[in-house]
Amino acid sequence: QVQLVESGGGLVQAGGSLRLSCAASGRTFSDYAMGWFRQGPGKDREFVAAISRTGGSTYYADSVKGRFTVSRDNAKNSAYLQLSNLKPEDTAAYYCAARGGESTLTYRHNYVYWGQGTQVTVSS
Repeated sequence: QVQLVESGGGLVQAGGSLRLSCAASGRTFSDYAMGWFRQGPGKDREFVAAISRTGGSTYYADSVKGRFTVSRDNAKNSAYLQLSNLKPEDTAAYYCAARGGESTLTYRHNYVYWGQGTQVTVSS
């Protein structure tokens, strides 16, 4: 079992920044690739970003490329998502997720463990 706890969400004006954190416990963190997903009101949960076990490979949705940065610190059992130049359409609950293996990291059904989410609200 892996337990994931997100933090860092909040209310921010358009153009602002936030840093989301995902703290993991329970198993060896470096055994898992990490993903970030979001779910806006009335929408399906969608892929945002992912990072490989070592951090050597990162992946982004086209809608956030150049604005968001995913990272991890295996020594701290944590993953991060830096959100910059935020837009109102980025408003959503953001979830981190963990999975073994590294194929198709953009596909949410490949992830086994999920956090409870942290809300990001961007005002115009």
